[in-house]
Amino acid sequence: MLTAQNPPSLFDPLTLGSLAIRNRVWLSPMCQYSCPGRDGMPNNWHFTHLTGFAAGGFGLVMTEATAVSPEGRISDRDTGIWSDEQADAWAQVVSGIHERGAAAGIQLAHAGRKASTYSPWGEDTSGSIPASAGGWQTVAPSPIAFGDLRPPQQLEAHDIDRIVDEFVDAATRSVAAGFDVVEIHAAHGYLLHQFLSPASNTRTDEYGGSLANRARLVIRVIEAVRAVIGRATLMVRLSGTDWSTAEGDRWDIDACETVAALAEAAGADGFDISSGGILEHPAIPLGPGYQVSLAARVRTAVSVPVTAVGLIDDADFAQQILTEGKADAVMLGRSALRNPQRANAWAAERGAGTAFVPGQYERAY
Repeated sequence: MLTAQNPPSLFDPLTLGSLAIRNRVWLSPMCQYSCPGRDGMPNNWHFTHLTGFAAGGFGLVMTEATAVSPEGRISDRDTGIWSDEQADAWAQVVSGIHERGAAAGIQLAHAGRKASTYSPWGEDTSGSIPASAGGWQTVAPSPIAFGDLRPPQQLEAHDIDRIVDEFVDAATRSVAAGFDVVEIHAAHGYLLHQFLSPASNTRTDEYGGSLANRARLVIRVIEAVRAVIGRATLMVRLSGTDWSTAEGDRWDIDACETVAALAEAAGADGFDISSGGILEHPAIPLGPGYQVSLAARVRTAVSVPVTAVGLIDDADFAQQILTEGKADAVMLGRSALRNPQRANAWAAERGAGTAFVPGQYERAY
């Protein structure tokens, strides 16, 4: 445990599992909806987008939510890694990230009831894609729709087994493609989070009811992925809370702490703590670092690194999060999109030197 006498700098290295990462300013996974062929294949956009952040000094560069199956995509323009051809394309992106000095991570996801939707930009409509336009039947722990989206089909036991296998196959391909970090996406209202939350899981079998039962699928996936990725690092993204005001059982930070401890015991090397995604219109107290307290709570429940994310735009504020022991690293999303050189700029601003700046860019600093 860090103490006030030896707080880390944003630009100190961090060991995550067996992986040494050059600093503690990391790129958060961000959906791009940029596969015009609707085939899940990463392309020139993804190469340029992700390698640019590596050149920008980020320590870990994460892909967007990458589907483990065609049916697991949020939209038909999402990336995937359910085929060897996709893995080969990702390998080129990984090589470019490594050449620029950063570690490469992939976020593996299944959207569940939030799948088969039109992408949020570049379309003339929104909501669920009808079958006539290439949409597909969505699945979930229970047949409860998200807002106005198409009602999902409840998963049966054999379907759940297949989804575990899909995560395993995707993780195997990810390691073969060279990714250093495999992150299981169990947040933002997607399938694994749908099992965790009583707002979306009303099952009465071994996958529903108690928190231990609702966490069963997440833990199965973690254990199965851990078994096939060797020395690669395994992270888990969790929503720290649904921001629900319902009385009684709900997915909140207390439940998240419990599941994080179970996930660490199952083989997780670190956690990425976000929030929300299950409820259509939750009241979220948006503001700088509004999710940091959630990461801080999880950090007290586990012995592995925890990252914080959410409107972290200022280098001094980011450093304060680490100094106060609320997280071990920070994830940047929108801030990184506004300036892909954000990590290099922060290093210069804080007098941390230009060790992460490519020679081609040094004159800028």
